[in-house]
Amino acid sequence: MGITSATRHKPSGDQSDTTAQPHLPQGTGRQRAATQGTDLQRERILQAAAQLFATQGYANTTMAQIVRALGVTKPFVYYYFRDKQEIFETLSWRPAVDCFTALDFAATDPRRASEKVLEGIERLIRATITHHPVAFFPYREPQVYRPEYIAAQKKLAHHFYDLLCPLLEEARRDGDLDFAETKITALAACSLPGFLYSWYRPGGRLSPDEVVAELTKLASRVIGLQAKN
Repeated sequence: MGITSATRHKPSGDQSDTTAQPHLPQGTGRQRAATQGTDLQRERILQAAAQLFATQGYANTTMAQIVRALGVTKPFVYYYFRDKQEIFETLSWRPAVDCFTALDFAATDPRRASEKVLEGIERLIRATITHHPVAFFPYREPQVYRPEYIAAQKKLAHHFYDLLCPLLEEARRDGDLDFAETKITALAACSLPGFLYSWYRPGGRLSPDEVVAELTKLASRVIGLQAKN
């Protein structure tokens, strides 16, 4: 998801603690309180904009084009979003949260560390594919985001790696994984879905589930998963 930092921060004592997950920095649209009706209208705007951003890029997409695609007026869109940058960041934030909370298991989860690592990586890959094409926006156009957004996404990435690195080391101590450098192994395994933006297209020879399975299998080799006797 654009930012992949394995720099170790203070450890999280409870892996289900969602306080480590920052919220998307808010924009300045005129909407003040969300309702079911306004959520539906926001979603309409986001879906229309996502298609335009995906097909012609951020720079070539204008608010006027988004308005025309929706068949509404400009004030309608500006009521919900400050500008196209806020729309772009809102679209990008959803996959960032899904990807970087992939290891948020309950503190009472009794499974071995290796099982959690594998499921977390599988969740990360699946979230990236599920959120196509918006999950690829940070890789395609990283220059678009505000410093506040980048800081929030980086904090979320740190949360993920603060969980992953200790789990990798625990699984190595258990004899389930075989690797040398923890940070390099973490980054290498999780970089696999990062390259999807350059080649993945829905409707290809493999189904999304098959792509997830293949990439998860490759990631298991990167982290040195040991065959069970």
